[in-house]
Amino acid sequence: MESEPKAAPADFVADFQEVTRTYLMGSEEVHALDGIDFQVRRGEYWSVMGPSGSGKSTLLNVVGCLDRPTSGVYRLAGNDTGKMSDDDLSELRSRKLGFIFQSYNLIPQLDVLENITVPLFYQDEPPADGLDRARQLADRMGLGDRLGHRPTELSGGQQQRVAIARALVNDPELILADEATGNLDTQTAEEILGLFDELHAEGKTILFVTHEATVAQHASHILRMRDGKIEEIQVRDKRSDEPVAGVLH
Repeated sequence: MESEPKAAPADFVADFQEVTRTYLMGSEEVHALDGIDFQVRRGEYWSVMGPSGSGKSTLLNVVGCLDRPTSGVYRLAGNDTGKMSDDDLSELRSRKLGFIFQSYNLIPQLDVLENITVPLFYQDEPPADGLDRARQLADRMGLGDRLGHRPTELSGGQQQRVAIARALVNDPELILADEATGNLDTQTAEEILGLFDELHAEGKTILFVTHEATVAQHASHILRMRDGKIEEIQVRDKRSDEPVAGVLH
């Protein structure tokens, strides 16, 4: 008989317990995730690194409830995602997560304000102050004079600011960023990373997938993957910019 998974403390936003994700490619099994076990606490800032094929994208898909584990337990904000229906999982995703992508993923037919409010329409009961919150976020991102503009009328940095505002509009418990600075020039990337630093300082929980070491250095925790396994978790003191602990897996 399998033992019951250990209970998740209330301050865990993302809780992985021996998670595997296996795919069949022809007759061959590919272990994209192979016994992943780690926890992200509220207010932490994680970077996930690793070479191509290490399992970063699969990990992000499981964290974002876009994929389910083959075995093991993944809890999002205390909810065991493996026991939820697809509809309940979609509702959980819309309320608890904010997504930011390398390619922005804005809807070209919508203006800035409309793009920011898109996540609210996936909730059964959108917050009454949703539109006001969207305007406030646009102002914070320096887009207050661009509300009626469409994505094609914006620079790459402005489009990513729209995407960040969109990710924040539902006040998520966890922000997921997938190579969010990958399409930006160096100066604009630093500005966007500065925004992530501000969000972390305000208590937001962030998980940022990147292949760039300079980007990962902004995080308080760096998780390195290889061949579907966690190779190392490094805990950093951002004030001194030095690692304070490393855990080998």
